[in-house]
Formats: sequence, structure tokens, C-alpha cells
Amino acid sequence: MSEEHWNTLKTRCESCQSCPLGKTRTNLVFGVGNREADLMFVGEAPGQAEDEQGIPFVGAAGKLLDRYLFAVGIPRESVYIANILKCRPPHNRDPLPEEEDACIGHLRKQVKLIQPKIIVCLGRISAMRLIKPDFRITREHGQFIRKGDYLMTAVYHPAALLRDASKKEDMLLDMERIKQQLDLLQSN
Repeated sequence: MSEEHWNTLKTRCESCQSCPLGKTRTNLVFGVGNREADLMFVGEAPGQAEDEQGIPFVGAAGKLLDRYLFAVGIPRESVYIANILKCRPPHNRDPLPEEEDACIGHLRKQVKLIQPKIIVCLGRISAMRLIKPDFRITREHGQFIRKGDYLMTAVYHPAALLRDASKKEDMLLDMERIKQQLDLLQSN
């Protein structure tokens, strides 16, 4: 899609005051990566490091995600990474439903512009919003479903892995499956 569409969407996000988070953010955290990516990752909301830099997944959780991408041979530059919310909730709390409702349209437009083959939800909150409201991350992580034009799955949020190292092996297996699916879709 055209640069004009991207600029219009980003300008709309920068001026958005649909929820109180627009007033408290340091920087808009729009999204980053390859705008023609076959693989898109979607988290829930920016954290402190992301709010400071205006780039998603650059803090400790982002560095861990980078290590998983590297481990399975997916260059970070080849993917697109965004969040449901474009502004940081105070104290990194979970997004409120009304904040998600105010911001989800921006994410939908990003997805429409990118047209990825696979969307990976990073964590339960993203999965509950994008895959299904009763998504159970501990039971359903790594399972693929087709939703409209997109193949979707969810993995543990990297921040959860920083708190609970016992899930790191599951994350690696899920990332390997994502790489296999990506290779399969790109070869067809």
C-alpha cells in the first residue's frame, strides 16, 4: 500500500485522543518493521522503554523476542511488530477494554495495509482480543487457526517468560512451528 496511506494512519494515531492514554504518553508507539511482511506480531500495549523510544518491543521483553526470532532464523527486519494499544497504560497495567476499543481500529488498518500471511499474538490479552475472548494461553499457545484471510496463533508474551523461565522451551517450540508455517506459506 502507498506511503500516503501509512502517513495518514500514523497522523491519525498521533492526534488520537479517543481515550485518556493519548494525554499521558511520551511517544506514540505506532509499529515497526517490514510493511510488506508475511509475518506480523501483535502485543497488547507499549511498556516504559517503548513509550520512551516510540518503538514496540525494545525493552527486556523485546530483546528476548529478538533472541527467539534469531534462534529460528527469522530476521526482525522481515516482520512487522505492533500492539493493540499505541500508547502506554500507566504502570504497565493491562489495557482496559475501552482503551482496546478506542485503538483496535488503528491496528485493523495496519493489518489491512500489511496483509500478512500469519499474525502471531504475543500473550493472552492480544489473543483474547484477536483470536477469541476465552483464549487460554497455557492450553492453546502455538495452535494455528484460520480467521478470515489470516493464519493466526498465539505465544507467551516475552515479558511472561522473563517472570517464568519454565515456559521458555514451549516458546521455542512455538516459534519453530511459526517458522515452519511461514516457510510453507512462502513456498506456495
